[in-house]
Amino acid sequence: MRIGRRALLAIARMSRSDVPSKFVRFARGQKKVLSEMDKGMEKIDRSRPTVWIHAASLGEFGIARPIIRLLKQSCDCNIAVTFFSPTGYEALTTGKHEGVDLVLYLPFDTSSNVRRFLDTVRPDCAVFMVSEYWHIYLYQLYKRNIPTYLVSAVIRKEGPFFKWYGNLYRKSISYFKEIFVLNDESRELLSSICIDKVTVNGDPLFDNVTMVASTPWHDRIVEQFTKGRKVFIAGSIHNDEDMEMVTALANRHRDTKFIIVPHEIRQATLRNLTSSLEGKAELYTQCDPESDFNDTQILVIDFVGALAYIYRYATWAYVGGGFTRLLHSVIEPAVYGLPVAFGPNVSRKVITRQMIDLGIGTVTSTPDELDTWFKKLKDNPDNMKEIAEKAARYVGRNAGATQRVVNHIMKDICAKN
Repeated sequence: MRIGRRALLAIARMSRSDVPSKFVRFARGQKKVLSEMDKGMEKIDRSRPTVWIHAASLGEFGIARPIIRLLKQSCDCNIAVTFFSPTGYEALTTGKHEGVDLVLYLPFDTSSNVRRFLDTVRPDCAVFMVSEYWHIYLYQLYKRNIPTYLVSAVIRKEGPFFKWYGNLYRKSISYFKEIFVLNDESRELLSSICIDKVTVNGDPLFDNVTMVASTPWHDRIVEQFTKGRKVFIAGSIHNDEDMEMVTALANRHRDTKFIIVPHEIRQATLRNLTSSLEGKAELYTQCDPESDFNDTQILVIDFVGALAYIYRYATWAYVGGGFTRLLHSVIEPAVYGLPVAFGPNVSRKVITRQMIDLGIGTVTSTPDELDTWFKKLKDNPDNMKEIAEKAARYVGRNAGATQRVVNHIMKDICAKN
């Protein structure tokens, strides 16, 4: 797969700070979602079954991607995808995504919106990702006898289902035909509130990262910058804490090449980032593929959408978001055998905790801790090889979750058509 330079430049321009905030973009999208839905459905072949997939964000769409791919291989069906996040919606509407027939914002969870949405889209099956509990949608799907699944769920004892006010949440989750959870603890907690339609399953994200890693992908600028060198990549840099961690490491290791990928591309972010770096830094969109980059220490990727592919050019990785509740995908770099560091907020992340236990991932809470971790790995090929082998076994062991989800969906589609 090769993304053209013009396409990347266009994406970068859309990602800059002159784009309105997420909230403004979301509000604008909600204003026109019903009319867009009507127009979009005019192009849908009604003779085929329709599977509706909802993901809150682009990150959660990574779980849905392998499900969509396998569904399309297994069945002649329509795939309608909804998002709550502008980032997810815009990523799929500005670029072609194989297998997706319709992309929409999810209309607000009101009785009139839900009835209009279901009457128009008429899904034969619905699949929600991770933690989407839209009560009116779930009730109407259940009432209409439309089988609905929750995929990659993690249930915690401190969750709303177990609070004094949790009756509505308990009712909502009971409407799912099957809930695919990531661990036995989730299954046991659901059983304690009499929810037994539960399967402990791996995360389709493993199938997605495996698919991405096996997809041919090349980028002339990144290849010219790395040129066989060992490179540290900092992906989805989320906030000031992440930036301090990464810039301090780059400044301490001027002999190492760095690729830095901010989570959101804004002019203020890019200015703050480049002004904090002591080594020469260049923005991707201002680079010439013929440059030798000999004097450039840091390449800043100022467009979105290619991080999962760019990890293949790196040797070590830091993943952003770990100083918030929004730690980004740690298995995207792990699938390439990279050791991964991240911030301390990992208590809600099952995969991350598993990677820590295996020695593939490491929590680093300060620039000094990140520096210590990096120094131990920097010139230690035996340790790097051991981590790569552990990562390969871990990813391989967790593959196959997608097939189990699709098998359930296929039974529903075949039964109704």
